[in-house]
Amino acid sequence: MLKTVDMVITGAQVLNVFTREFDATSLWIKDGHIVSNLKDEPYQARETVDASDQWIVPGMIDAHVHMESSMVAPSELGKVLLKHGVTAIATDPHELANVAGVAGIQYLIDDARQTPLDVFFMLPSSVPCVPFDDNGATLHAADLRPLYAQPEVHGLAEVMDYGAVERGDEDITAKIRDAYAHGYHADGHAAGLNSHQLNVMVNAGLDTDHECTTVTEALDRVKAGMTVFLREGTVERDVLATMGAVTEANASRFAFCTDDKTISDLMTEGSIDYNVRLAIQNGMRPALAYTLASLNAAHAHRLTDRGSLTAGKLADLVVLDDPRQVTVAKTMKNGRWVPADQPTKPLAFTATRVRQHATLDDLKLPLTNGKVNVIGVQPNHIETDHLVKTVTPGVNFEADVDQDVLKMVVIERHKNTGKVGVGLVHGFQLKHGAVAGTIAHDAHNIVAVGTSDLAILRAVEQITRTNGGIAVSDDQQIIANMPLAVGGLLSAETYTRAAEQLATIKAAYNQICEPPIKFDPFITLSFLTLPVIPTLKLTARGLFDYDSFDFMPVEIQD
Repeated sequence: MLKTVDMVITGAQVLNVFTREFDATSLWIKDGHIVSNLKDEPYQARETVDASDQWIVPGMIDAHVHMESSMVAPSELGKVLLKHGVTAIATDPHELANVAGVAGIQYLIDDARQTPLDVFFMLPSSVPCVPFDDNGATLHAADLRPLYAQPEVHGLAEVMDYGAVERGDEDITAKIRDAYAHGYHADGHAAGLNSHQLNVMVNAGLDTDHECTTVTEALDRVKAGMTVFLREGTVERDVLATMGAVTEANASRFAFCTDDKTISDLMTEGSIDYNVRLAIQNGMRPALAYTLASLNAAHAHRLTDRGSLTAGKLADLVVLDDPRQVTVAKTMKNGRWVPADQPTKPLAFTATRVRQHATLDDLKLPLTNGKVNVIGVQPNHIETDHLVKTVTPGVNFEADVDQDVLKMVVIERHKNTGKVGVGLVHGFQLKHGAVAGTIAHDAHNIVAVGTSDLAILRAVEQITRTNGGIAVSDDQQIIANMPLAVGGLLSAETYTRAAEQLATIKAAYNQICEPPIKFDPFITLSFLTLPVIPTLKLTARGLFDYDSFDFMPVEIQD
């Protein structure tokens, strides 16, 4: 008696990730799983799909992403990622967690349940990312532990506080131990670490890293026993600089991630499909690139039910018209073709308010000699340069447009403490006006940059009125505004509407910028407040130097 299956897909070239080759074969599917990947089977299929002249690969997996960086709710993000062949993501919700604590994590879990996309939550390990940050919540191991009861939770996200790991901090040790006790693992964060420090991380149980920016860094991590996630986000453009580390021999130690990518870039470039496309266009074998994007990511996160198109695995797959261009024809999730439209709306979020009372006096920067430390933007990277500039001193320095030295401020917005950090930045090319936003990693206070204190304050007051968002001001008025009603990080709109608003504020930025910059100004600005990334950063407490891991004055005293 013939066994009946739901579907057979015939005629395609199907990737076998274990041999890293495409085979002319069939896929037999029943109850959302692959029954067989043999060409001929004694099965009867209720539906036959002819995929002649097409290629089929496993559903792609983003090995590390902060979904909040898309600026849309998880249910909206899923609509975009599935169209691009991404069927699962491992997400670190530490952005909204830094704003709203457990309530923020729970919101993301609840909203993600509306999408067919599998969203695996790696619990945020470092909220705050360093003890001195002024964020909205603090999460200890005891706060996170109950969340493991939810099926979407699959481990501990990037451990960023190397100092805490090195000294064996009791709380971070407990967080790592809890992840393994529940059968999962813990991600690392090894930005700027040398080989000896990598061993400290691995000994603590941290087995992945996504912060590599060079081939040497990537190979150091592989030699230490870590899995490396090759990253390509909106500003973290690292795939081309790191893919040279991948060989046929060591390829199992690599996967792909996006880390942080806006909804606009996800819609136009893509997600992991873009990482794959870049790798293929620059010399990686297609079969190998798709293996990194599926099997390797699944193995890194102990997702044993997916990653290959073999018997017993989930029928998560992508049909391609052109494997080299990564042209997605359609995506299957759990044995069902993903529909073009999914009728969901983001859930409401009311857990937080923007609270601050900054005035013009708080933005003042008096200089006596004009020799100053300046944050130097590295286009399309989240690291910065430590620049030293000479500007005109006075009772309140605002900007030196000719040298592109602009005032930058960070205003605490969670507890209305009145803390305001003031510094200087080079690279934004503003000629007049200002931009302000409530996306500022990882504490997500208000961050702004501009050519005058009045323009900065105008933009800050606008995003305070909308309870979060991004605003662009010229010298007279607000010229564009994007509300971010979900914790000041995510839009409550559809992904198409959010992308339209993002395009509007980018166009407004270009009106006050000259010459045009070749990087995303908003995401770049948001990372200039993250003290665990080299080199100079600005927090609500002042200018921070990663190398000395301490605060420093803006002005250099001879």
